[in-house]
Amino acid sequence: MNFTIALAQIDSAVGNLQSNISKHLEYVHRAIEGGADLVVFPELSLSGYSVQDAASSAALRVSEPTEIQALLEASHEIAILVGCVEESSRFAIHNSAFYLEQGSIRATHRKIYPPTYGMFDEMRYFSPGTSVRAFDASIGRIGMLVCEDLWHLPLPYILAQDGAEIILAIAASPTRLAGDAERLQNARVNQEQHQAFARLLSTYVVFCNRVGYEDGVNFWGGSEVIGPNGEVVVQAKLFKEVLVFASIDGNEVRRARRSSRHFLDDRPDLVQDELSRIAKDRMK
Repeated sequence: MNFTIALAQIDSAVGNLQSNISKHLEYVHRAIEGGADLVVFPELSLSGYSVQDAASSAALRVSEPTEIQALLEASHEIAILVGCVEESSRFAIHNSAFYLEQGSIRATHRKIYPPTYGMFDEMRYFSPGTSVRAFDASIGRIGMLVCEDLWHLPLPYILAQDGAEIILAIAASPTRLAGDAERLQNARVNQEQHQAFARLLSTYVVFCNRVGYEDGVNFWGGSEVIGPNGEVVVQAKLFKEVLVFASIDGNEVRRARRSSRHFLDDRPDLVQDELSRIAKDRMK
């Protein structure tokens, strides 16, 4: 299926839901005017990244999404992927991605791997997710990941094996002091990784990263779409709020998988058996 995707590389205000919703709606309307079928926002775009102890008060519930009613209404015109704090039915707090379509929350992904190394302390505030699944949307079968999830090889592999032809990854990746504005090390390393996943899984990889500052931390942006052949379809500028568009051609996935059969010939049954063996050995 062919469609247009818009990446809304924005800055968010910490803990200010109404301000963030207003900005989201601005970019949603711009995406609609640009002919997009889906607009993707960064990780925790509705709450800001550094919510910390205020996470519970910033949390949304899938069963009662009244706070984002304006976005749900807009999703009748365009599919919307947002990052938010979510409270589960068991009252756990998660770093989540919501996929909005036709006035409802069509799918949710809870970040599987909240990081706890370096400057990160997400496990103090967020419970980890427990599943990763592809789902059918109006634009095709897709999967969602949140930031650190994309650094764990099994997750994009599982999504691709579950039928996802597009992997949507949202992030709040901070700038590290290396490289320069022309070839920031973060951007280089992430792009190499995205290209490898896209080529090996014969899928589109869509990466939307935020920009701006929070508590002295800078976020670098560099959002991008990588095609199933590993080529860059579009890449946003570093450090600037911007809306970029990319055309997605479903035939590219077909061509990539037919021209190089490594993904089609993969054996998830073998992977499952060998991982079960390794897990049992580790328990001895």
